[in-house]
Amino acid sequence: MAVTVLLLFLLAVSAASADKDAFIGVNIGTDLSDMPSPTQVVALLKAQNIRHVRLYDADRAMLLALANTGIQVTISVPNDQLLGIGQSNATAANWVARHVAAHVPTTNITAIAVGSEVLTVLPNAGPVLVSALKFIHSALVAANLDDQIKVSTPHSSSIILDSFPPSQAFFNRSWDPVMVPLLKFLQSTGSYLMLNVYPYYDYMQSNGVIPLDYALFRPLPPNKEAVDANTLLHYTNVFDAIVDAAYFAMSDLNFTNIPLVVLESGWPSKGDSSESDATIDNANTYNSNLIRHVLNNTGTPKHPGIAVSTYIYELYNEDLRPGSVSEKNWGLFNANGVPVYTLHLTGAGTVLANDTTNQTFCVAKDGADKKMLQAALDWACGPGKVDCSALLQGQPCYEPDNVISHSMYAFNAYYQQMAKAPGTCDFKGVATITTTDPSHGSCIFPGSHGRNGTITNGTSLAPSSNTTTSGCSPKYVYGGDLVTSSVIFGVTLMTAVFL
Repeated sequence: MAVTVLLLFLLAVSAASADKDAFIGVNIGTDLSDMPSPTQVVALLKAQNIRHVRLYDADRAMLLALANTGIQVTISVPNDQLLGIGQSNATAANWVARHVAAHVPTTNITAIAVGSEVLTVLPNAGPVLVSALKFIHSALVAANLDDQIKVSTPHSSSIILDSFPPSQAFFNRSWDPVMVPLLKFLQSTGSYLMLNVYPYYDYMQSNGVIPLDYALFRPLPPNKEAVDANTLLHYTNVFDAIVDAAYFAMSDLNFTNIPLVVLESGWPSKGDSSESDATIDNANTYNSNLIRHVLNNTGTPKHPGIAVSTYIYELYNEDLRPGSVSEKNWGLFNANGVPVYTLHLTGAGTVLANDTTNQTFCVAKDGADKKMLQAALDWACGPGKVDCSALLQGQPCYEPDNVISHSMYAFNAYYQQMAKAPGTCDFKGVATITTTDPSHGSCIFPGSHGRNGTITNGTSLAPSSNTTTSGCSPKYVYGGDLVTSSVIFGVTLMTAVFL
């Protein structure tokens, strides 16, 4: 699932396990052309209480945006750089100097994923995979960063053969020359096995053998649970069965104390005609149940009580991604920050802001032309019938007294009073939707819960206090100057022009 810049943003919420705090992660995979700016991405991370992030490369702009946030970052060596790093200690050292040492400690880099599913998607690089990990680790040791930053490589679960019953599972024998030294490296450095787990694909490829409820974590009657005849362990979902299969596969090679992290897992919300189970309801069910399963410290039948930290794939949908419809629709959010669906997370803590309030706001785009902002502001406070009295001198939202701040308030007020209808946050391309509450100080934006928890909805469609009913032009006081917005067109046409 490689793309030009693929971000794996790990939704981190602490939950005690037997050995350490566990977190639940969510993957965001997107091309640079199909992604908000790094600043906007980080704003969403903060708004959603996301405390772990994985980048599929080591994008400098993202690392700078993540600086001083405290968010734990996993960066990656892309597959196309693996051969060079695996064949040259100096190349690995240069990579660490440029992408790691240049950013710590201000950016909290805690792990490096070397390649992605190398043994299945780039098998010719398999022979140098362990060398790449060792060279990267050696460079971290030289920089005195090896205690802070762990090194591993993510695998597809397809490298596990005979995965059910889990007790019979083993890694593809043809990769033993790689897996044995890899596991020795992980054990000696205190790192962990990274595994991508996709019950959706297991379900789709099972030809009806795997029940949908079993893939989605839905409750099963005892007679429907899968039982491992060798261990008599009962499995109520595909996810646990695959994770335990990985544990048993490591045991088959005599490694029993290496932790496991699921680096990718999720369910698509939309598919083509051959993917009838890629639906919003199923995606919501899977991800909500997965989050609850991990954060409840359930563990697996083989290791009960030891939660497996998991990264959900993914944070954003990828409209421009090539491939099937489902490939574009794994996200919890659209690229504009609007939730694709509302997760059902009652009792699982505040993992995502979209599980309760589903708050979205309309704000000015970064770098928007100030003249266009002024024109859109004038329209919102005039024909748009927004109550802009809070922006007048002496009122709560007057400061900061500039067109960017004032337009944000006016844009959002219009968006909220139009009930967040599609197309009501554009303003000729200078506005965008965000999940970050833009309220500040005593200036509470419409739609915000505010300081006292009361929602300000701003849904009145009555004329604002600074419009007139006598046919005169509405007036808006901005920056001490009186600005007149001539009403030339009716409201409907003006909506088409500015929205």
